[in-house]
Amino acid sequence: QEETDGLLLMREEEKLAREVYLALYDIHGLNIFNNISASEQTHTNAVLALIERYSLLDPVGENATGVFENVDLQQLHDALVAQGTNSLLEALYVGAEVEELDIADIENLKLQVVDNDDIILVYDNLLKGSRNHLRSFYRQIESNGGTYTPSYITQTQFDDIVNSDMER
Repeated sequence: QEETDGLLLMREEEKLAREVYLALYDIHGLNIFNNISASEQTHTNAVLALIERYSLLDPVGENATGVFENVDLQQLHDALVAQGTNSLLEALYVGAEVEELDIADIENLKLQVVDNDDIILVYDNLLKGSRNHLRSFYRQIESNGGTYTPSYITQTQFDDIVNSDMER
């Protein structure tokens, strides 16, 4: 059940990332949001493939943009878009926060996987992507004169990520 719940959460969490970034791109026009939203679509498709493989009910289904089954993710989506609307720097903070949340959640979900190597493989690839996105958002934050303190991962983990090379 934990594996099922994890896949359903990640499907919507990847949708959240994509849609928050698309909204912020529409507001601010900065390409990082458009580029990373495309990557998030790949992530959500990877999780959908697992949902289909295990014959689970897709929580995204035909939901419209900005609509989530998970009430917590719905509230988070709305709050993040509102926060990111205020300024470009706030939007970049939102991007870093979303990627941090993904990293923290995926690392926790990996601990609940019993013996499904396909789920671990997808989670490991999602982690690489999220770390790369966090690096990109952090560089933009610095370029725009901001500083960032992590909320979902430790400062040490954050520093290790942003001070390391992009991953393939």
